Amino acid sequence: MINTLSPNISAFISHIDPFDKLPKHAVDSLAKEVQVRYLVKNESIAFSALCKQRFLYIIRTGAIEQRAPSGILKAKLGEEDQFGFTFLDPMTKAEDGYQANAIEDSLLYLIPHEQLKRVCEEYPECKDYFAVQSRNRLHSAINSTVKKEDTALFYRNVSEVASENITIVSADTPIKDVARHMCGKQASSCAVIMREHEIVGMVTDRDMTKNVIAADIDTNEAISLVMNKHPTLIQSDEKIIHAISLMLQYNIRCLPVLTGKQVTGLLTTSHLVHNHKTQSLFLIEKIKYTRSIEGLASLKGEKQSIFQALVESGVSAEVQGHVMSMIMDAFTRRIIQLTEDVLGAAPCPYAWLVAGSHARNEVHLLSDQDSAIVIADEASEEDRIYFLHLAMKVCNGLHACGYPLCSGKFMAATPSWCQKISCWKDYYRKWVKSPEYNQLLNISVFLEIRSIYGDPTLVESIHQAMHQHIQNHPGFLVALVKDAITINPPLGIFNSLVLERGGEHSNTLNIKKYALNLIIDLARIFSLKVQGSLTGTEERFRYAAEKGSLSQDSCDNIIQAYRFISQVRFRHQLNALKNGGLPDNHISPSEFSSFERKHLKEAFKIISQLQDVAKLKFLAGI
Repeated sequence: MINTLSPNISAFISHIDPFDKLPKHAVDSLAKEVQVRYLVKNESIAFSALCKQRFLYIIRTGAIEQRAPSGILKAKLGEEDQFGFTFLDPMTKAEDGYQANAIEDSLLYLIPHEQLKRVCEEYPECKDYFAVQSRNRLHSAINSTVKKEDTALFYRNVSEVASENITIVSADTPIKDVARHMCGKQASSCAVIMREHEIVGMVTDRDMTKNVIAADIDTNEAISLVMNKHPTLIQSDEKIIHAISLMLQYNIRCLPVLTGKQVTGLLTTSHLVHNHKTQSLFLIEKIKYTRSIEGLASLKGEKQSIFQALVESGVSAEVQGHVMSMIMDAFTRRIIQLTEDVLGAAPCPYAWLVAGSHARNEVHLLSDQDSAIVIADEASEEDRIYFLHLAMKVCNGLHACGYPLCSGKFMAATPSWCQKISCWKDYYRKWVKSPEYNQLLNISVFLEIRSIYGDPTLVESIHQAMHQHIQNHPGFLVALVKDAITINPPLGIFNSLVLERGGEHSNTLNIKKYALNLIIDLARIFSLKVQGSLTGTEERFRYAAEKGSLSQDSCDNIIQAYRFISQVRFRHQLNALKNGGLPDNHISPSEFSSFERKHLKEAFKIISQLQDVAKLKFLAGI
């Protein structure tokens, strides 16, 4: 390299991800080894596993498109973009090669692979920045913005946080002796009750107050008289996020911890509240004891604060969505309870179900309401009027609490979505059998459903019916695939990629429409192919890989892409809030940093590749 050029090259690449993370002298050293190549328009570089000279290419000026041997466009790249990662190493799982074509006169910087290897050896923490596999580069990108110490709690095993102090007694132990054990040297707020080596119940210090002292029970009686016979337990290798979910769902403050069938510890809210993100526990406690819709509406600011804390700490989209869904569950349940207090008890069994992102446990700040009511078949028309009245009050209550009404009216307050169980089963039969546009729109909302109040068996019943219909009508999956590939992720240069034209969001990228929705659709398709009944996007991909409808490589790649795109979306929404604006999904290309542009393109490419896999797998021969 001509030394006179190296300062200019160093200045250029030193602000590009990932070179901006290297020490300056390392970048200067690389700049001295850079080769310069000029491609005139329509000139090409061929990449294959047989390449002898390997470089990482950086576009200084101009534009390049990557095309597969079949001619399919893989990506369009512009200034500061990089390519050639895939062929940096001789690989056993390399893709079949591609061609890089100059679509404008282009000036390229070529960094020899040997020099990159040297840098990675000197700075092993940078190794993933130049990884051959895109999922590794995306993973490092996600981690680079995460405060690991903050995310640790959610991902740690229960056994790492739980206390070993737990009282274990037999069912015939007198109440007063159990109380003494619980107040002994190893104080425990809970006692597990055993009979013949089996857990038959538990008591907490609250139970002692409420069921013994307040009820004037003789403390010489056996503890089995006052114990909770249906204790909620958790295994020691479960994650903390699951423990929090159980505590919120069942309104409990302590969980006995098992290793196999052996009681080994106790997890309480006290163990969790040391971390600020578990403030969601307190918000949900407040929700449960608030006595009016107005009181609940006053808590919506706290919901926003929790979202902000989660985004700033960099927890994964999966954890964030789960926590925000638990909060929305709590608001919904409490509003239903308050409404029942006003209207009187329900005249027959029913279930309140949620759909869409709420059912997937992927609630975020912009999530609106998607809900429905399933009523037992014995209900009269008068009963149905009760439920419609209930639904209107609940939907309006949720709106007051910061959950917008659904613009498509997919809510329980809409008469079509407040129906008997037989009607719901008939809906699914028609939707699956004849998936034309309107039918597909309806089922795309109600493909994910989850019961959060009432009789869950009603929802389980229609869920089973839906899966049976899908299994019996393979044409339904074909229709889903055709619908899912009508929109492609943006593969072009950002200034000319898929942007909204005209209107309020002109010249912005709708990251939900052109990226996240496509991933969610693909998760549905690959999971339903193997009769998966899970609803979460990541868990669906993992299930599909486990059952063989998706390769493990594709699964790992798309999950990393999903996490990175979600992170970009949430940070965009958080920035809007901080600047006093309204959060949305429309991002101006000028907002993307070099770092985000680079990794978003990789993520979009992964989506496109999986769409191609879906086409081959489900549409070949049709």
